[in-house]
Amino acid sequence: MTTEVEHPADETPSERAPSVETVRVGGWRAVARKEIADHLLSGRFVVLMGVLGIATAAAVFAASGGIRDVAPNAQGVTALFLKLFTVTADPVPFPLIVFVGFLAPLLGIMFGFDAVSGERSQGTLPRLLSQPIHRDEVILGKFMAGLTVVAIMLTALVLFVSGIGIVRLGVVPTPTEISRLFVWLIFTIIYVGFWQALATLCSVLAKRASTSAMIPLGVWLVLTLFGSFIFGAIASVLSPRDGSDAAEIAYMQTVQTVSQLSPVTLFQQVSSVLLDPEVRTVGLVTLEQVDRAIVSELNLTQSLAVVWPQIAILVALTSVMFAAAYIAFMRDEVRA
Repeated sequence: MTTEVEHPADETPSERAPSVETVRVGGWRAVARKEIADHLLSGRFVVLMGVLGIATAAAVFAASGGIRDVAPNAQGVTALFLKLFTVTADPVPFPLIVFVGFLAPLLGIMFGFDAVSGERSQGTLPRLLSQPIHRDEVILGKFMAGLTVVAIMLTALVLFVSGIGIVRLGVVPTPTEISRLFVWLIFTIIYVGFWQALATLCSVLAKRASTSAMIPLGVWLVLTLFGSFIFGAIASVLSPRDGSDAAEIAYMQTVQTVSQLSPVTLFQQVSSVLLDPEVRTVGLVTLEQVDRAIVSELNLTQSLAVVWPQIAILVALTSVMFAAAYIAFMRDEVRA
């Protein structure tokens, strides 16, 4: 005999708890599907897409206009399509990769700051954890849902820029340029994942969603606006400057080493190498090295070899941040 369980009349299907069979099959995927649907239908998603779309359109239109102006004198220039992401032209003072490096962290922060604190403030966290699903699958499902939506938005952003570039320039990207854009897109998703993991950690530790949003926003603003001053101050302590050339070189090397602890710096360094085959290093270059360098362009494998330490550092930072959020959530005491 099969017993049918009736749901209360005032409970919508989306609010019903998943069945034991569904949870066993889906696990964190069931949580991720629900979170993805909520993100895509939220006003937050529309606002973020609008802001990114406007900023991106302004940057790419300015860059494409500048490229068209110098196109008659740009015969033989390789990776011309990638210049859309790296060229600066009036009236926009920054290239597209700088806009992405500045605004993309907002995506991770917006999709992570209320992952747990929002459930806590609404009083739904005890009910969520009382379902037949492991606690670790809840935090994993929420994180993967936010990262999936970020991947969708960034992919749409790259396709949008590529479409404008093809129409404005009449240049179709080559397979090499497409492969560079794909690798850069994956790296950008990891970059945003760091900020989402940081926001998720703050969401677990903070009791209010407003507090969990202010902390990662503060870290983002400090690293973006004042990072160079902070790294310079740290380097001046570790490598004092006494006016000699050796001390100056040691100071600059220390600044570069310390700055690589910032995901913002790592993103800019990797982006400049991946999207510009002519960039051969992210470190200090002496005049002698420039004079003896052979003029050539790097292929994708060689470019990855240049920036693999930066990529490894960012992956490690993202993993550590999510691991901290994971452990904190597993140890969090939730009371009904």
